[in-house]
Amino acid sequence: MLLITEAYFDNSSTTFLCNEAKEAIISACNYNGNPSSLHRLGTFSGEVLENARKRIAKVLKCLPSEIYFTSGGTESDNTAIIGAATALKRRGKKIVTTAFEHSAVINTMKYLESEGFEVVYLKPDESGTVPISAFSETIDENTILVSCMSVNNETGAYLPIELIKKVIISKNSPAYFHCDATQSFLKYPLFPETAGIDLLSISAHKIHGPKGVGALYIKKGVRIKPRSFGGEQENGIRPGTEPLILINGFSAAIDAFGDAKENAGKCGLIKNYIKTKLSRFDDIVINSPENSSDYILNLSVLGVRSETMLHFLEQRNIYVSSGSACAKGKPSHVLSALGFDKKRADSAIRISFSKHNDLIQADRLIDAIVAAKTTLIKSK
Repeated sequence: MLLITEAYFDNSSTTFLCNEAKEAIISACNYNGNPSSLHRLGTFSGEVLENARKRIAKVLKCLPSEIYFTSGGTESDNTAIIGAATALKRRGKKIVTTAFEHSAVINTMKYLESEGFEVVYLKPDESGTVPISAFSETIDENTILVSCMSVNNETGAYLPIELIKKVIISKNSPAYFHCDATQSFLKYPLFPETAGIDLLSISAHKIHGPKGVGALYIKKGVRIKPRSFGGEQENGIRPGTEPLILINGFSAAIDAFGDAKENAGKCGLIKNYIKTKLSRFDDIVINSPENSSDYILNLSVLGVRSETMLHFLEQRNIYVSSGSACAKGKPSHVLSALGFDKKRADSAIRISFSKHNDLIQADRLIDAIVAAKTTLIKSK
C-alpha cells in the first residue's frame, strides 16, 4: 500500500492493487469449488470464471470463447508467438517483429531463431516508431507471423497497429498478426476484430489488478499449438486449474478502471506539465516521441546515470524506473534500437503515470530531478 507521502511514477512496471480488486480477491477466497467440477460448488466457480471471461470480451468487443486466461503478459506472448510459429511452419519460416518489443517478445524470437526460424527485427526511424512502410517492405508470402506491440513500454511510442493486417493481406501472406497490448489495454480503444488482430496479449497488473494473471485473445478460426499439456482447461491452450481468485480480481479491476478518455486526459496533462518544466534545461533531453502515449515519458538527465537518479529519487519517496522492470538494470535494447548514444541511454529514466497521480506529485518529481542533476553532476 502506498503512503500518502509517496509519489509513484512507475505504473508501466506495475500498478498498485485497487480496492475493488482486493475485495473481489477476498471474496473469491471463499469459492472452494474447482471450475471444472460438476457439483454445485464447481458450477458456481465456473460461473464466476465465465463472467470474468465475458467481462474481458465485452471490453475487446469479441466472443467470450476467444479469451484464454494465462499467468500474465509474458505467458500470453510466448503462447501466441511460439504457438503460431509452430502451427504455420510448413507454410514458411519468416517472422517479422520490431527491434524494440518487450523482452517477452524479443527473447521468444531469439528462441525461435535457434529453432530455425528467420526473424526480421524492424528498427524505429527518426520519429521514434516503426512506420507502416517498413512492414510493407518486409512482409511477403513467406511470412507466417507478424508481432508488434501497440504501445512501446519504455518510450510510449505508438505502432501502426490498425494498418498491419491490411499489409499482410495485400502481400498474400498467410501470417497471423499478434499484438502485445499490455501497455494499451483499457487505456486506449483497441478492438482486435476491427484492427485485424489474430492474437492479442493483456495483463491484469498494468490496470490495478493482481499480478500473476493475464489473458490471450485468439481469434475464432485461428489455430495455434499449445506450449503446455494437461487437462482441457482453456480448451487445452493453457491447461491447469484456473486461478479463480486472481481472475476475479482481474475482472473487478476492469470494472473499476474508469473512463479511458478521462484517464488518458489526466495523465496527458501531468505528462505535458513535467515535460514542459524539464525541457527548459539544456542537459535534460526527451526520449519519448512527440506523439506518444499519455501514460509514459522517457527522458535523460545527461551526466547522471539512470540508477543513480533512481536511488536519489527513491530517498525522497519518489519512484520511477530506469527502463523496463523486466530488464533488471541491463542496458535498454529499446534505446539502443532508437540509436541513442551511450551517454543518453545510460542516463534515461521512465516516468509512467496512472489516474492516481496529480500535479502536486509532479512538482515534487520536477524539483527532485532538478536537485539531483545539480547535486550529482557538481559532485563529480
